[in-house]
Parts: sequence; structure tokens; C-alpha cells
Amino acid sequence: MSDYRNDGRGESRGSYSGGYGSGGGGSGGGGRGRGGYGNSGRDGNRDGGRDGGQRRGIPLSELDPTLTSISHKVIGCARDVHIALGGGYDESTYMTALQQEMRAQGVNFKHNHSIPVKYKDQVVGHSICDLFIEDRFIVDVMARYGEVSGAERSVLRAQLKAADLELGLIINFAGRLLKDGLVRVLNVDKINAAKGIAPGSYDGGEGGPSDDSPMYDFDEKA
Repeated sequence: MSDYRNDGRGESRGSYSGGYGSGGGGSGGGGRGRGGYGNSGRDGNRDGGRDGGQRRGIPLSELDPTLTSISHKVIGCARDVHIALGGGYDESTYMTALQQEMRAQGVNFKHNHSIPVKYKDQVVGHSICDLFIEDRFIVDVMARYGEVSGAERSVLRAQLKAADLELGLIINFAGRLLKDGLVRVLNVDKINAAKGIAPGSYDGGEGGPSDDSPMYDFDEKA
């Protein structure tokens, strides 16, 4: 069973027990800074916003089932690597091991994939992501003790927008438990656009989401 908790920026921390299910998602790709922790607490709960009301979450069931299935498979690969190696190694060691495990599991990916960044339909730069999985989502690999920072989440969120993708995962292998290093980042605007909701709007009732509002995931399946 997995328990995802998302904030209004489309980020979540998760827990898993067995299998390939997990909470997910992540830091930034190329050019990221390793700083302190972001805004959410250890359990992902925070005050419900201006009016104190609790925000409605984005359930996993609203994402493409194929996308969630692949992401769970990648988390399973990461879990196998962490069980075998534990913490204490550098990022490149975990990156190499994760790639080896994904190949063995039949997961297609591109390493150090370049994402074009456009302004007014013109390419103005590129952002490098660690892993581009099945041409569907981004994984950022870390091996640093401490919480995933807000800056690292922001880099991944920017990459999702540039690549027009829904989902990104941060996997930090440094901790004793892999679940503590899993962060999922969602491109909420793209998910809402697929439902016909304008960017920046909210369909969840009282008090819309803001950068510091919690969003909870209700899907109990791993």
C-alpha cells in the first residue's frame, strides 16, 4: 500500500510496504543546487490554506494507468538497488546500478537527456535531466543526506513544464530507508489541461491550491 501526500505545487512524499509500490518523485536535473528542505513536514501535512480548509488531492487514478505502472516499476528497480547496496555511496554508483537494473527489467530510458527550453516558440536553452523514462517521465537521482530541497523540486518542476510531461520522480538513495528519499512532482497545469481546467484554476471546492497548500493522493494501490 502506498500513501502519497502532495502539496499544491504537485509534489508528494510517499511510503510503501512491499512490492513495487511507493510514494515518489524528486529533485531537479542538470544544474541543481543541494540546499535545505522545502515547505512540507515529514508527514506531508500542513495547514489547509487561507481559510483553514483541506484541499482536494489528485488521485493516482487521474493519471494515465500506463504512466503510473511504469513509475512503480522504476521505483521497484530503485528499491532493489537500495536493498542490495544500502546508503553511503556517491550518486554515480547508484545511477549506474539503477540503469543496470532497469535494463534487466525491460525499462527503456535515456541518460542525461537534453530538454529544450522555449520562449515564444524559440529555443533559448536546454535543461539536462538524469533519466528520461519511456519518453513519458523524468527521474532525478540523488545520493545526499538530508531532505530534498525546494530548489531541487523547482528544477524538476521546470523540466516537466519544458518537456510537457505530467510526472517526475526524485530518488535519493542516501537514507537508511528508500521511502524517505522518494518525492513525486506533478505538472499540475498539464493534468488540469487534460481535464479542460485552465492553468491556475482549481476545481476542488473551497480555497484553491497555492504553493503552500497540501494535496493528498487517495489511491491505496501500490
